[in-house]
Amino acid sequence: MGEGQRPEKVAVVEEQPSPHPEITLRQISAWSLAILAAIAVGFVLYAARDVMLPVVAAFVVGVMLGPLAGRFDALGVPRAIAALLLVAGLTLVIVLVILLLFPRVSELTAGLPGIVASLKEKLHVFDSLVAAWRRITVMMGQPANDNGVALPLPGISWVPPTLSILLPTITEFLFFLVVLLLFISEWPNLRRGLVMTFASRDSRLAVLKILNEIESGLANYLLIVTLINLCVGAAAGAICALTGMPNAVGFGALAATLNFIPIVGPTAMFAVLLIVGLVAEPTFLWGLLPAAGFLMVITVEGQFLTPMIIGRHLELNALGVLLSLAFWTWLWGPMGAFLSSPILMVALILKQRLYIDEDR
Repeated sequence: MGEGQRPEKVAVVEEQPSPHPEITLRQISAWSLAILAAIAVGFVLYAARDVMLPVVAAFVVGVMLGPLAGRFDALGVPRAIAALLLVAGLTLVIVLVILLLFPRVSELTAGLPGIVASLKEKLHVFDSLVAAWRRITVMMGQPANDNGVALPLPGISWVPPTLSILLPTITEFLFFLVVLLLFISEWPNLRRGLVMTFASRDSRLAVLKILNEIESGLANYLLIVTLINLCVGAAAGAICALTGMPNAVGFGALAATLNFIPIVGPTAMFAVLLIVGLVAEPTFLWGLLPAAGFLMVITVEGQFLTPMIIGRHLELNALGVLLSLAFWTWLWGPMGAFLSSPILMVALILKQRLYIDEDR
C-alpha cells in the first residue's frame, strides 16, 4: 500500500435472521414425544374404558354441577348433603326419562311386523322406479326377481344387545354415581390442593383462573344446552301433535334427550319420526311432514341458535365438533358422544388460557 492511500473499508454484511426459522431437532423430538404420549393416553383410555368412562363422566358432570353446589354452600347446607341432594336429583331425572321412553320403545318393538307391512304398503309410489330398475337389470343380463322385493321382518333378538350398547351397565352407573358424589363433596379441597401444588403466586393465580373458567364454562354450557334441548323437544312434540302423530309427548321427550348427543342424536330422531310418520299417517306425503318439520327445527337450532349463543363464549366450529364426536364415540360409545363437546370445550379453554399466559 503506497503512502497517502487510505485503507479500503471492508463492508461487513450482517446476516439477517430468516423470517422462517428452521425446525430444530429438539422441536422434532418434542413433537414426536407429544404424539407418542397422545397415542399412549388414547390406548389407556380405550383399554380401561370400563373404569375411565365413569370417572371422566363424573368429573365433567361434577364440574357442571359445581355452581349449584356453591349455591347450597351459600345457604349453609353442608357440602356432603348438597352432593347427596344433587346426585339424587340427577338419578331421579335419569330414571324418569327411562320410564318415559321405555314404553315407547316396547311399543315400537312389539309392532315391528306391522310397521314393516305398513311401510311396504306406503312405498307403493315407488313401484314404477322399481319396475324401471328391473328392466335395467334384465337389459344388463341379470335375472329379474318376479316375486317382488322381500323385506325381511326384523326380529326382537337385536333388542338386548342394542340396549346393552346404548345404556351403561348397572355396575358402571353405580360407580359413576359414587364417584360423582365424592367428587362434588371434595371438589373445593381438590381445587385448593391443585392450586397449592404450584410454588409461585403467579402460577397459582393462573391455575385458579383456568379452573374458574372451566367450571363456569361447563356450567353455562350445560344450562344453555339443556334449555335449547327442552325447546327442541317442545317443538318436536308440537309438530307431532299438529300432524296427528301418536304419543306426541313421548316423542318430544325423546327428541330433547337425543339432542344431548351431537349430530348422532338428531339424526336418529329424524329417522324415528320418518319411519313412524310413514306408518301412522294416512298418505305418503303427509307422513313426511313430522320428519320435515323436525329437520327444519334442528337446522335452525344447529346452524343459527346454538352457534350464536355458545359461540359468544367459545368457538366450537362444526369441524372440531365432528372430529371430537367421531373420536370419543369410537373410544367410549354413546357416552363418549355425550362427553365430546364438554371435553372439546375444556381443551379450548386450556389452549386459550395457556396461549394468553405465554403472550404475557
